[in-house]
Amino acid sequence: MGAAHDHSRDHSHGHHGHAHGAVGHSHVPAVIQHEKPLWLAFWLTLLVLLAEISGGLLSNSLALLSDAAHMMTDVAALGISLCAVRMSQRPADARRSYGYARLEAIGALVNSSLLLLVAGYILFEAVQRFRAPEAVASTGMLVVAVIGLLANLLSMKLLAAGAGESLNVKGAYLEVWSDMLGSLGVIAGGVLIHFTGWAWVDPVVAVLLGLWVLPRTWGLLKQAAHVLMQGVPDGLDVDAVRDAMLAVPGVAAVHDLHVWALGSREPILTAHVLLREGTTADADGVRAAVAAQLHDRFHIDHATLQVETRHCGHRTLHA
Repeated sequence: MGAAHDHSRDHSHGHHGHAHGAVGHSHVPAVIQHEKPLWLAFWLTLLVLLAEISGGLLSNSLALLSDAAHMMTDVAALGISLCAVRMSQRPADARRSYGYARLEAIGALVNSSLLLLVAGYILFEAVQRFRAPEAVASTGMLVVAVIGLLANLLSMKLLAAGAGESLNVKGAYLEVWSDMLGSLGVIAGGVLIHFTGWAWVDPVVAVLLGLWVLPRTWGLLKQAAHVLMQGVPDGLDVDAVRDAMLAVPGVAAVHDLHVWALGSREPILTAHVLLREGTTADADGVRAAVAAQLHDRFHIDHATLQVETRHCGHRTLHA
């Protein structure tokens, strides 16, 4: 309770009675429940990666090596996801009061950056192949591509449940999905080369794979960066949130309103709520009503509300 501004402070999560611990609240990403599928997909993808590298080198197929490069980023994505799972289970402490949930976005940022670099390299190599086409062993290319396709389909099934709940799993799922299409492209290219002898089909497939994956990877990169920059979570309108809070009886103004997320989900809100005259005796009731409004309309359960009986000194009430 500050004497200068007569603040009534509340640091609960909302109207469900959740409370902060001594050093904060530990946020555990939804990805944890998908740890076993991540491990299965990791080992499966690693085995196929080794097969595709060997097959690409033996068959001299750039398209197959392109698919192997994407598979390599899948292995990295899954490895980083698993690391994030382990780290995010660590409790909050005095140095990291929010825990390690943000590793999810960091992992997605690393994965997307790596995939952009690999796609750029494959496009560069494809240009060299156009200038000097090289013979490709189509049979070996086809065999390995079919194995890769089956592995990608299985990995997609393992990761599908978590793709809508976690940036990390979404990144891994996106890369496995792109590899699945890549395997289809390699198979189609292998068939054409086998029956026509057109060696230029190989770099064409590699270029098409690179161009297909680049915009999707860029989207994931922007999404991860948005989380790390504490941007407003997708689907939330700050103005609508403010209007809903102002509609609660007893609320005169809302300022210093901030909404962000630690990971791909779990929106967090902080705000100063100025009470109307005559409602100060029921400050906690107003605070609970605001928290209930945030929960019911926006599914925001982690709200830190500073309730004020006098404005705390900012010039604009609705900033």
